[in-house]
Amino acid sequence: MAIEEGSKVSGTVSGITNFGAFVDLEDNQTGLVHISQISNSFVKDIHDVLAVGDQVEAKVVKVAPDGKIALSMKAIEEAPAAKHIAKVEREHGHDHRDHGEGRHYGRDSRPARGGYGNHHGHKQSGDFNAMLASFMKESDSRLSTLKRQTDGKRGGRGGRRS
Repeated sequence: MAIEEGSKVSGTVSGITNFGAFVDLEDNQTGLVHISQISNSFVKDIHDVLAVGDQVEAKVVKVAPDGKIALSMKAIEEAPAAKHIAKVEREHGHDHRDHGEGRHYGRDSRPARGGYGNHHGHKQSGDFNAMLASFMKESDSRLSTLKRQTDGKRGGRGGRRS
């Protein structure tokens, strides 16, 4: 059976290096699980997680034309956030997607917003020009404060020395 990208494979760890672990697969093929693809949690030393001879399952991430096979054990492992959500749902007996018609809520139960938001307590108005004027005023204030601080550290009066 040919190994294809996206398929789930199992094999035996045949070697461990500082950058990953080599896994013997079927048909006398070998794949590499990079250290960043071993677990969802940080792995400082591979030897803490794997040993030669361990049976592992992994997902084929890439099969290069030269025959190199990139594997990911992390892709098989359930993400910690997904584990936590599943645990909470089991404990409370409901699905988190049942609330809010798909909106995501932040800490204070208001709909969360992405991108550059209203982080400084300004009231959001529908008028773009008012928002832009508010931003420019705050930006100028921050720049003048920054300039005052850096000029004081340079020991000058704001002018450049030649």
